[in-house]
Amino acid sequence: MATAAKDAKSQQHELHQIDAGKYVRYTPEQVEALERVYMECPKPSSLRRQQLIRECPILCNIEPKQIKVWFQNRRCREKQRKEASRLQTVNRKLTAMNKLLMEENDRLQKQVSHLVYENGYMRQQLHTPSAATTDTSCESVVSSGQHQQQHNKKMQYLQRDPNNSAGLLAIAEETLSEFLSKATGTSVDWVQMVGMKPGPDSIGIIAVSHNCSGVAARACGLVSLEPTKVAEILKARPSWYRDCRCLNVATVIPAGNGGNIELIYMQTYAPTTLAAARDFWTLRYTTGLEDGSLVICERSLTSSTGGPTGPSAPNFVRAEMLPSGYLIRPCDGGGSMIHIVDHVDLDAMSVPEVLRPLYESPKIVAHKMTIAALRHLRQIAHETSGEFVYSGCRQPAVLRTFSQRLSRGFNDAINGFMDDGWSLMSSDGGDDVTITTNSSPSKLLGSVNSSPHFAFSGGILCAKASMLLQNVPPALLVRFLREHRSEWAEFGADAYSTSSMRASSYPILDVRGGGSFHGGQVILPLAQTVENEEFLEMIRLEGHGFGQDDVTRDMYLLQLCSGIDEKAAGACSQLVFAPIDESFADDAPLLPSGFRVIPIESKTAVHIAARTLDLASALEVGSGSATRPNSEGASTVSNLRSVLTIAFQFTYENHFRENIAAMARQYVRSIVASVQRVAMAIAPSRVGSLGPKHLSGSPEGLTLARWISSSYKFHTGADLFRSEPDDEPQAGDPLLKLLWHYPDAIMCCTLKASNVFTFANQAGLDMLETTLIALQDITLEKILNDSGRKVFCAEFSKIMQQGFAYLPGGVCLSSMGRPASYDQAIAWKVLDEENCHHCLAFMFMNWSFV
Repeated sequence: MATAAKDAKSQQHELHQIDAGKYVRYTPEQVEALERVYMECPKPSSLRRQQLIRECPILCNIEPKQIKVWFQNRRCREKQRKEASRLQTVNRKLTAMNKLLMEENDRLQKQVSHLVYENGYMRQQLHTPSAATTDTSCESVVSSGQHQQQHNKKMQYLQRDPNNSAGLLAIAEETLSEFLSKATGTSVDWVQMVGMKPGPDSIGIIAVSHNCSGVAARACGLVSLEPTKVAEILKARPSWYRDCRCLNVATVIPAGNGGNIELIYMQTYAPTTLAAARDFWTLRYTTGLEDGSLVICERSLTSSTGGPTGPSAPNFVRAEMLPSGYLIRPCDGGGSMIHIVDHVDLDAMSVPEVLRPLYESPKIVAHKMTIAALRHLRQIAHETSGEFVYSGCRQPAVLRTFSQRLSRGFNDAINGFMDDGWSLMSSDGGDDVTITTNSSPSKLLGSVNSSPHFAFSGGILCAKASMLLQNVPPALLVRFLREHRSEWAEFGADAYSTSSMRASSYPILDVRGGGSFHGGQVILPLAQTVENEEFLEMIRLEGHGFGQDDVTRDMYLLQLCSGIDEKAAGACSQLVFAPIDESFADDAPLLPSGFRVIPIESKTAVHIAARTLDLASALEVGSGSATRPNSEGASTVSNLRSVLTIAFQFTYENHFRENIAAMARQYVRSIVASVQRVAMAIAPSRVGSLGPKHLSGSPEGLTLARWISSSYKFHTGADLFRSEPDDEPQAGDPLLKLLWHYPDAIMCCTLKASNVFTFANQAGLDMLETTLIALQDITLEKILNDSGRKVFCAEFSKIMQQGFAYLPGGVCLSSMGRPASYDQAIAWKVLDEENCHHCLAFMFMNWSFV
């Protein structure tokens, strides 16, 4: 309002040029009337401007064209003001980031100086062996020093009397000092994470520890929130740390500078079914510094640190938090500069050897704790500033709560804590799938049991399994599972889950013969985080009948997907979903199931286009396997391992528990088999190492590319590509690349009655919105519309006799049901080296989605 008044005042003497040499001066009353209209409608139509002149007598002496120019100038000034404000904000961010980088540079210079000193000292020791001889004259000095250290330790432990608040304050001050030395000093060797470049819009400077006790991660960043708000958010750890099961503050002791000391007991979830969960007993110290900064530092209380003994819980392994915390400094012009340090010892020796890298990787700590905290702060800042817009009418906090509930419910299913009511069910003799049941699921489903519309006289059953994957990028696997649900899901299981969560409905009893999906899958976006690392979406499975009335209805799933960015080294990839009623109530019960893939070792960067090209050459057409050559290119990713955890939850009636358990066990086993088939196909391999050899009647990519190109030239007399490589044995790789990157969609299908697709280049996969594995479930009849099928049937005999035929432009459908138009298509027979019919090739020219 103040800005508008200022504009109105400045416009009292403002001149506007309408035509050459013609100006108009507005009175304050006229400007006020125009401003009122502008606030309602910044861009009024011609009719609205004429109506304005009629309704406001003070504007009757102004021409409509002059009114139009006034609104144009007003919009221009508004745009300029917004741009100036944006530039000021960017300038403040750059200034703060520059300050942060200068401080980081000073810290690195100190670290370099320290390393140079250590290097010189070591060189001196190596070149002067006499320095290593003992000097008996110094024994008294050493002895007295040792006595002094022992005396100091005794005094320190006396000060740390568990019943003495001064003792806890001594621990807190020591924690503060050690934390600051990590956050801004050189007490830890920090190595910057790849891909985390600083900038005004970046998440910050992220580094991980190198050769230190435990594993640690450090971050420096900027957020548009005041320090007190930042501190409040960070202390509410369960709201942003997804692995936090509970955080209980046992004691609060006031301290100086308006701060306090808290004794905290925290439980965290285990990421897989193969290891126990962790808990922490810590002291958290909140205080202010002389420069106006806020500090929240924390460390575990152990026998070596002193302090009271914390509670213990069965089935939890006590982990240690080394001095960690948050340094929050106010920025000029608003906002905060944050330093975060997370340093933990997760007792890796207590887990199976194959899983120890999960507990020894600082990158995993960085993604789960350090980066998660910064991202949550940035998300809150965007929501409060109005910069980030969510689709739909739901408030951001409500959607964020749904994401937290999905993640928490999935973690509860994986861990199956006894104090939540979970118990282990007897096995069928195999140890691959674990079945747990919960006969009192009120903690998990909230108010479901008390709902008068929800009939529930049984419990919850969870079938879960974990497996080790080799050479499978987690992000690629989860993205495939998200986009191609029909490849692994069964309609019967989803129908049962959906019907059991419906109000006033009866679950399907026979779900084992449900089969695969026949309808479409529609992904409806609901929300995504600032950096697009997490998506909340609604999945509509169209046109299925379930329930006793067998009414055809759509099924809905609420789905959370995260970690599909392949550049985020060490990040966990996850796909979690839960059936939900179409009403989508805020307090709707959720029973999450899904997949979690965690990399065990740091992944090697592999370009996505190269990996997709690998699939084109390595995949055996018609089968789900890939060749793994022993080559240098393959060895770069041969060490990539990850742990896949699968958990699916179902409700059951007491008298059907055994039936549901058998169904769930078989269902999870079928999903494991499907995932293994997909994983084998998407495992990277090297293109150039494959020769043009035949594999049981089905050619590999290099041979197929040569057949497609030579057959096109044989039938049409023209080259398929503008410049083809020479016909030499080593030329297969360039020819395949030309085919793969060709802008028009090229795809091959069998000559059998079903015309199943067996190959497509990148443009063809994009047009069909599928992958090479899922391509084999798509038929030519499925993608052509009625007119396209009629044209193909009419031209089929010509194709078989002449070898090729041109087809007119039309529209085809992708696997997701989206129409794609093309200007023209050509179909030709692909002949092998013995001139026998191998398959039918199509090329759709100048295609685009409608």
